[in-house]
Amino acid sequence: MSLFKSSYQVERLDCPSEEQMIRLKMEGLEAILCISVDIEQRRVSVIHRGEVEPVSKALSELGLGSRFESSEKVDTDTVGDRDTQKQILWWVLGINAAFFVIEMSFGILSSSMGLIADSLDMLADAIVYALSLMAVGTAVATKKKVAKISGLLQMLLALVGFSEVIRRFFFSETMPDFKTMISVAALALVANVICLWLIQKARSEEAHMQASAIFTSNDIIVNGGVIVAGLLVYLLGSPWPDLLVGGIVFGFVMRGAIRILNLSK
Repeated sequence: MSLFKSSYQVERLDCPSEEQMIRLKMEGLEAILCISVDIEQRRVSVIHRGEVEPVSKALSELGLGSRFESSEKVDTDTVGDRDTQKQILWWVLGINAAFFVIEMSFGILSSSMGLIADSLDMLADAIVYALSLMAVGTAVATKKKVAKISGLLQMLLALVGFSEVIRRFFFSETMPDFKTMISVAALALVANVICLWLIQKARSEEAHMQASAIFTSNDIIVNGGVIVAGLLVYLLGSPWPDLLVGGIVFGFVMRGAIRILNLSK
């Protein structure tokens, strides 16, 4: 069956969350091989087999104001190396999952809410990468079910985290171990830099790879925040900086949960 590249202008394509919405929706169609998203130009390009109508219908159902522009026949070389992308995503998923365990363990041992929150942020990203690795053509209903369960779990973890931050703020004066905070967060930062390098090495414009780069870039900022919080804990002799950064990161985790739940509707 012939391959085509169809282009769309999407009026309400403003941020990576819309990218993920488009990707999850499109992956439900077996005919789709590749998706490229340009947020600045609000443009979506889709490489697919056969007729364009099912693609246009799926995109319009998202309610993002999509408008069909053109469709042209392409050859198979146009499709990127998906095996390479999957390999990179597996590495990124593995690193995030490993550092979820590492940061959670050291966060508990050092009484650092910043590390615990950062570990849950790593878990949230691991969930997103796992969803990205789901095979193209899997039933939409299955993907939505997985996304919903993941989102609810992530939201529960964020709520538990918020409650612990509040409890410690009012009822606990436990000082976190700033040395452990800084050391582990610095290792996580190096891991995320490696992840970002791997993702950029793929040189892919597809939505899931671009979104992965954005998530990893945000993680690097969060790691830096935990390091700064550790320094402030030492300088001020107070656990408040740790609680503050923990609360902020749990906010990121909650936002991610809401985003995933929106995708599951």
